[in-house]
Amino acid sequence: MSRPSVAVHVGRQPIFDRRGDVHGYELLFRGDAGAVRADERGAFATSRVLITAFTEIGIESLCGRRLCFVNLTREFLVGDLPLPFDREQVVLEILETVEIDDEVVAAVDRLAGQGFRFALDDYVFGLGHEPLLELATYVKIDMLGTPDEALAATVARCRRYHHLKLVAERLETPEHLARARELGFDHFQGYVLGRPQVVSAAALSPSRLARVELLSLLVGPGIPLNRVVGLVTSDPALSLRLMAAANADALGLPVKVSSVHEAVLLLGVDRLRDWATLMLVSDLDDPGTQQLSVAVTRARMCQNIAARMELPPEAAFTVGLVSAVAELLGQPAAELTVRLSLSHEVTEALVDGAGPLGELLSLVAAYEASDLPMLLAAPLPVEDTARAYLDAVAYTGRIIGPRGGDR
Repeated sequence: MSRPSVAVHVGRQPIFDRRGDVHGYELLFRGDAGAVRADERGAFATSRVLITAFTEIGIESLCGRRLCFVNLTREFLVGDLPLPFDREQVVLEILETVEIDDEVVAAVDRLAGQGFRFALDDYVFGLGHEPLLELATYVKIDMLGTPDEALAATVARCRRYHHLKLVAERLETPEHLARARELGFDHFQGYVLGRPQVVSAAALSPSRLARVELLSLLVGPGIPLNRVVGLVTSDPALSLRLMAAANADALGLPVKVSSVHEAVLLLGVDRLRDWATLMLVSDLDDPGTQQLSVAVTRARMCQNIAARMELPPEAAFTVGLVSAVAELLGQPAAELTVRLSLSHEVTEALVDGAGPLGELLSLVAAYEASDLPMLLAAPLPVEDTARAYLDAVAYTGRIIGPRGGDR
């Protein structure tokens, strides 16, 4: 099977506490695995970091249970672009380039009221960020670019706000670190402690047309749930991203999903719209991917056979989809199940071939390999398996065929 995959990357740099333990990680845009610094800091970069971290690599793989600090531009603060996650694990880092006006202050106040934490990046007294000191949790101060006298004065002013935690950043020498400790900083970040590490993963890129269609469905006056589910399931990459988003711990959802249908229901229209918007922004430079008809055909075939074996058809679709996508990416299905946090029944089918869903997947694999002895020993007549396959091929042709040029 061909592999229409792309490599995705995100940088992470640790932030340490006074004991030397990792307090959290700042997530940074990286265009490639060898990049040592970000060449983008705008809305595109933030969108790409969010999509990569939450839906492709996985926030737990990147940060574990520790905090993740994400750089934000004005568009995200004032609501022009969405923040499709809950407050538990994320610190919103306001870039020093954001012009602070009444609209930004009101937006930060609203988000803080929802429980979000904020960090002021590269804070310099007198440049207009003072109205946010009451609302922030962290203030990051540049140890390399701030003269010592100004540094001490800035720390003294920030200490008037007793709730603030001070982060010394750009610590490049042991002397910087010693000075930061002497000044009483709470947290520390810089090359002397740990350089940014680039974390990479293979990912599929959704069809741009599918994302546009999804967004158009979600902004209409009436939300056709069946069409939304159908559109998502027609695009394997879109399916994986949304299931990963639904299962991300930071979303605070109560259960693990096992199907696209469950993901759509649990995420809800607003959050689905947010993710679709972010995907469009983050993939603006996407060159397109090859047709993924094999993956959709296998998933649909699993769904068809599940109906005959009295198994949950949506979970069966997920099993077929993830197994095929793992082959497309050239990685074990077990890695994807960890990234997606799938239900136990789906996971055991994919990892061990166990359970009824594992038996179903083995049957589909036997049909794809023309393994007649195994097909004859299966609990389903070979004619029924063939019909399930032919229906899957027709289904795939209907939903993918017209879009071939936009992938």
